[in-house]
Amino acid sequence: MNPNRSLVVGIAAKPLPQQVLPLLNELEDWLAKRKISFLLDHEAARMAPAAQGPPSLSREELARQADLLVVLGGDGTLLSVARHANHREVPILGVNLGSLGFLTEIGTEEMFIALEAYFEGKTSVQKRMLLSVRLLRGDRILARYQCLNDVVVTKAALARIIHLRVGVGGTWLTDMRSDGLIVATPTGSTAYNLSAGGPILVPGMNGIILTPLCPHTLTMRPLIVDGKAEIEVTLLQGSEQVYMTGDGQVGSPMQAGDRIVIRSARHHVNLILSPKRQFFGLLREKLGWGSGYLG
Repeated sequence: MNPNRSLVVGIAAKPLPQQVLPLLNELEDWLAKRKISFLLDHEAARMAPAAQGPPSLSREELARQADLLVVLGGDGTLLSVARHANHREVPILGVNLGSLGFLTEIGTEEMFIALEAYFEGKTSVQKRMLLSVRLLRGDRILARYQCLNDVVVTKAALARIIHLRVGVGGTWLTDMRSDGLIVATPTGSTAYNLSAGGPILVPGMNGIILTPLCPHTLTMRPLIVDGKAEIEVTLLQGSEQVYMTGDGQVGSPMQAGDRIVIRSARHHVNLILSPKRQFFGLLREKLGWGSGYLG
C-alpha cells in the first residue's frame, strides 16, 4: 500500500474512554506507521493521552480538513459527523463500539481490514440521500438542516394532538390529526420510521417515506413518494409544545402556520461499506430474520 502522503484522516469519537482509548491508540499508531496525517475532534482529543498530539477541532472543521472520516462510536455519533461532511462528500468509515449499527456497520475487529481495503481502492462507497430542510414562518426562514435519517414533527408527551397539512410536489396530499409525522430517507427507514410501523427501503433507492404517528384516521398509512418530490408540512393547529427535529439531534419549536419544506439535498453522504456484510445480512442480524421465532 502506498497511499498519498498528503491524505488527512479525521477521527471523531463518542466519549466512552474505556472503549475508545485502546482503539484510538491503535488507530493513531497504524496511521503513523503509514505516514498518514490525522486530526481529532474535541471528544477524541480529550481522551487521547498524548501531550503532543494534533490540535483538536470541531466536527464541522474536521469535515472541512479531512479526506476520510473515521467515526468511533455508534449511529448517533455518525449522524452528528455526517451533518458536517456532506458539502465535501467526505467518505465516512463508521466503527461500531457496541451492538451492530445500521450506519456504523464495521466492527472493531475489522476496522483495519476496512482501512487497508479503502486505501487500496477495494472498498465500496455508497452514496446516501440527505434531506434538505427549511422551517419557515411566513416568508422568513427560521432554520435550515441537513438530515441523513429523518425529519420528525411531533408533540410533547402531555400535549394535545396536532393538525398537519401535507403536500407533495406542489399538490395537496392530506390533512391529518395525529401525534406527528416522520419524513424519512431510505437510510432512516430502519430508525424511528421502522419503530412507527413504516417500511424498510434499500439504502440506494430514490424514495422518501411519510409515516404518520398514531393518526386518528385508521386508513392513514405510510406512503413512499418520489425522492425528487418536494414535501411541505404545515402546522395548522397545535399547542405550544410542537417540535421539528432532525435526526433526533437538532430541531426547533413550531407554532401554528409554520411550514417545513423538505427535499433531497444536492449533496450526499458517502458511507464506506463493510467488506464482510451486505444490507440484507445486516437486516437478518439486527432484526433476527431467518432465526426462527423470537420470544
